[in-house]
Amino acid sequence: MLAPAGRLAAQSASTSQKTFESSVEVVTVTATVTDANGRVVTDLTGDEFEILEDGVKQQVTQFATARVPVSLAVLLDISDSMVGERLKDARHALDRFLFELLAKEDEYALVLFNHAPTIATRWTSDPETMRPALDAMRGWGGTAIYDAVNASLPLFESRHRQRAAGVIISDGSDTASDIPLIDLRGKLPKTDAFFYAVAIDRDDPRALSRRVNPYALREITDDTGGYTEVVKSTTELGPATARIADELNHQYTLGFTMGHPPDDRFHSLRVRVSRPQHRVRARRGYVATSTRRRYVTDQER
Repeated sequence: MLAPAGRLAAQSASTSQKTFESSVEVVTVTATVTDANGRVVTDLTGDEFEILEDGVKQQVTQFATARVPVSLAVLLDISDSMVGERLKDARHALDRFLFELLAKEDEYALVLFNHAPTIATRWTSDPETMRPALDAMRGWGGTAIYDAVNASLPLFESRHRQRAAGVIISDGSDTASDIPLIDLRGKLPKTDAFFYAVAIDRDDPRALSRRVNPYALREITDDTGGYTEVVKSTTELGPATARIADELNHQYTLGFTMGHPPDDRFHSLRVRVSRPQHRVRARRGYVATSTRRRYVTDQER
């Protein structure tokens, strides 16, 4: 969320894990731009972007189009409604998503949830570390989506890549979380992770109260800069996660110098581009925390 000045400009594929120190704080913002047809736009320049903090235009001091490595946490529903072929479909989609469509320098973690979340795998870039957890998945229990998102937030504090994202995959409404949605939403501005959700809304005889609630998922994803996509079957998870991967591979990273001291308060953000009929998705605000996050390098681990 807050980065020492110079880190963003200095990062590239070969130096993305280095840490830079400075007394000036830069607010980093990851942005996705789409055209009128929903296609990802990749040819914008820095002077076509505008960032407003609390309604006041900020000077864009950092701009990068090169792909920045990402720490991605998968939050997968393994409740009783996901048994059998549905979990197999999810397993197949995640194999391609994590091990083929993401970059080798990315890292990923796995949070499985039914009536309670379990961190099955912490940050790794090794497919052979992740695969046993995927192979061991079994479906049973209720659905605690909000608790799973809440459990993922400390993971992002210990990540080793600059960008952070979470992908929620669920076919049910939250029936078991301890944390209310309103309380979870209050925590999200304190992280710079953006969340995506794939909501599997099958046509089946389940009570409406147990079917997936895309509106609740959008309350998690939209303010962070991500989105919620509704699909009708687990067989559609492959194309849905491929679209997320395409977005992760073609985002802009922007930065501006914070014009006030870290005050542990919420500040609204809005990112715009000058091209007509282009839409920007980015986080809609952040908390200017007084504690600076430091990314641990691979060599320091």
